[in-house]
Amino acid sequence: MARANRDDSRLDSPKGLRTSFRRSDSDRFGRFTEGIARGMGTPAFLFSLLVFVIVWMTYTAFAPDNWIKVDSVANGFTVLTLALSIQASAGTPLILLAQNRQDDRDRVQIEQDRQRAERNLNDTEYLAREVVALRLAMRDLASKDFIRAELRSLLEDLDKSEKPDDAPDDSKKAR
Repeated sequence: MARANRDDSRLDSPKGLRTSFRRSDSDRFGRFTEGIARGMGTPAFLFSLLVFVIVWMTYTAFAPDNWIKVDSVANGFTVLTLALSIQASAGTPLILLAQNRQDDRDRVQIEQDRQRAERNLNDTEYLAREVVALRLAMRDLASKDFIRAELRSLLEDLDKSEKPDDAPDDSKKAR
């Protein structure tokens, strides 16, 4: 009784209705339908169905009259036709349900792929901007050859500036 009171207090279902069909049950049924759909599409299933039909028709056509027969050749294998029609009519919705679940999974996968591609594009654009910034920064940096040339010119300037002041003038000493 406590279970019924708890279900009656829920606002998402009619009062007094006990729902035992939960999300996990739906997933379980979906997995069941996918299993059936996968099984019906295999060559083993088609081959076994062919063997079943051949055995049924052979038994019905050639079995002695005193044996129990469910179908008759005179009626055009009506029971076999009915059995195959029931199998097809029951299998079709299961295949469609499995296809719908696969479409949902594909839709989610496509969305995830699109988001991943967008992130990859953003990352690639960011890295390209960083590479360009590094190249521009490298142009502003002095190269080894430039630094050597500058040091040589500074040494030459120092040599020129030190010679007149510090070097004794040989012409003055000779006088």
